[in-house]
Amino acid sequence: MSVPSNLKYTKDHEWVSIEGDIATVGITHFAQKELGDIVYVEVETLDQTLAKDEVFGTVEAVKTVSDLFLPLSGEIIAFNEDLESTPETVNSDPYGAGWMVKVKISNAAEIEELLSDEAYKELIGA
Repeated sequence: MSVPSNLKYTKDHEWVSIEGDIATVGITHFAQKELGDIVYVEVETLDQTLAKDEVFGTVEAVKTVSDLFLPLSGEIIAFNEDLESTPETVNSDPYGAGWMVKVKISNAAEIEELLSDEAYKELIGA
């Protein structure tokens, strides 16, 4: 199972890529596999400032709808609009073109609370 070593992870199966004070967030390969075929991604929190672990959107698969939890406090500054027309990109490229939001981090100390790739692999039994 793919768990890139250059990313951070959450127990809710989101991945985080950090560049300066901007975090790019998506769901992991494990999460998209568990959800099945993704048919819709909804993010109505663009330009809003949310606390860590608040719901920033939902992902709808054929089987279920799941909330998406923000891994770091901050302002949602971008939404991957390509997912509106091709949500299945989350299934085919979860760590690349399937990213969901970009966040301007407001509390850098929270980064230390994220999981390493090794800790995430242990969580999912990989």
